[in-house]
Amino acid sequence: MKAALHKYIKMSVMDITKIFSMLKPKEDEEELAEARELHLAVTMDNPEYLCSLLTQSKYKVYINTRSGWGVPVTPLRLAASKGSLECLKILLANGADVDSLDVKAQTPLFAAVTAGHFSCVKELLQAGASPCGSIYNNGSPVLTAAREGNVNILRELLEYGADVNVKSKLPEWASTNTNSTGPLYLSAVYGHSECFRTLLLYGADPDYNCSDQILLQRIKQPKSVLEICLKHGCRTIFVKLLIDFGANLYLPDINAMKAFCNQEAIELLMKQRVHPRSLMSQSRLAVRKLLREVQGKHGIDHLLSQMEIPQSMIKYLQHQT
Repeated sequence: MKAALHKYIKMSVMDITKIFSMLKPKEDEEELAEARELHLAVTMDNPEYLCSLLTQSKYKVYINTRSGWGVPVTPLRLAASKGSLECLKILLANGADVDSLDVKAQTPLFAAVTAGHFSCVKELLQAGASPCGSIYNNGSPVLTAAREGNVNILRELLEYGADVNVKSKLPEWASTNTNSTGPLYLSAVYGHSECFRTLLLYGADPDYNCSDQILLQRIKQPKSVLEICLKHGCRTIFVKLLIDFGANLYLPDINAMKAFCNQEAIELLMKQRVHPRSLMSQSRLAVRKLLREVQGKHGIDHLLSQMEIPQSMIKYLQHQT
């Protein structure tokens, strides 16, 4: 028994040692003092020192080199996560790869979104960073911003064409008994009404927040966004927004509504079920749909502002009261 326990402990220590040896930079990487110096300049948030280093070719060749203890990252990835805007600008101006990946397949933009650094997010997007992040990562910048409730970052991502109906990259077996956890679902469950409204304004599907029909067919009983809002007791504003943006009001199971705790939201839903949408409401939905088809993934506000119609009508089309 003791021998087996000793063997187990020994193996565990060996495994841990192996893990740390994998995370530790290789010997040849340790000799790259130039790469470490760039990393240090960003760590200290010292743009003047970083700029002076990058004027020398022996440093500039290592601008996309990963370094640092633990999980090695590029200087740009480090600047994005720390919110070091001036260092980030210098690195981009000197040719840093704007969409370089770390070992988790996270881009510098993803790191900036996660840390909530709006100015870095804006700078990276202007430099050509993909607003959707990496195809190799299970998450996405939009999902992260919606979950964290950072509406400014979310709006910036959507303005640059991020997918408003993006879903987590789940294995096939995990998507057979639940719906895709799109940004609408996340913003609702976490109570971020401004993010919720912004997603709808940019064309999020108000029923399932999903444009993948194959996925919806594979799910046995998909839960609509409306049902999730009722089930989680979300504030009435979430249900009102779904109604205004054309959600199918008959998707939730009426027999299960007794278990829902927000009675005000349920009463609003039941009232809307027996009263057809007004002509103005239907017209607004139709106009916004046509404009999205013209504009694609981007926002339609600038198209609305160009229409020769009264300002009050433009505000109504923008869902402004």
